[in-house]
Amino acid sequence: MRKVVVSEFVTLDGVMEDPVWTVPFNTDEQNQHKFEELQLCDTLLLGRVTYEGFAAAWPKMGKTNTVVNQIRDFSIPEGFADRMNNYPKYVASTTKTPQQMRWNASLIEGPIAEQVLKLKQQPGRDILVLGSCELVHTLMQDDLVDEYRIMVFPVVLGSGKRLFKDNNEMKSLKHVATKTFRSGAVELTYQPAKKE
Repeated sequence: MRKVVVSEFVTLDGVMEDPVWTVPFNTDEQNQHKFEELQLCDTLLLGRVTYEGFAAAWPKMGKTNTVVNQIRDFSIPEGFADRMNNYPKYVASTTKTPQQMRWNASLIEGPIAEQVLKLKQQPGRDILVLGSCELVHTLMQDDLVDEYRIMVFPVVLGSGKRLFKDNNEMKSLKHVATKTFRSGAVELTYQPAKKE
């Protein structure tokens, strides 16, 4: 069965919202690492807000292999944008219609848990979730996350949407890997602990 992998950028205080704060810490090393992560999957699972932002940005990046933003532009590995643009995307939204889906995307219709389980049973590589805060919270509630890859950046924001909400029920996770980057960011990888 395929794995659902949640891959997030977070601050030291757990904020994941609008990660423009990652840009000062961006390095070629991290970009290459994220490209390698992308190569291990063949499907993206996104919430509406992340889908809309990505669909507006990634087609342009495919032409230049450059991420343009208000802080500092930076290059991404050759082929990164092509994968982002060409992978099938499944989008969780209560406001979009199937006819509004673009950028090689399909709307998840029906209960999210049921549809994600169907995706996991299809042949293929990992299903990657990027950003998509509300969707991630739903996946966590339904125990559909097989792996968390949390890249923690050395910055504190004080407020914003958090990866783990205050009212989440307790879940035990098993640490499986740590990767430290020269920028000061650290990626922590966890999997749900097996229930005894």
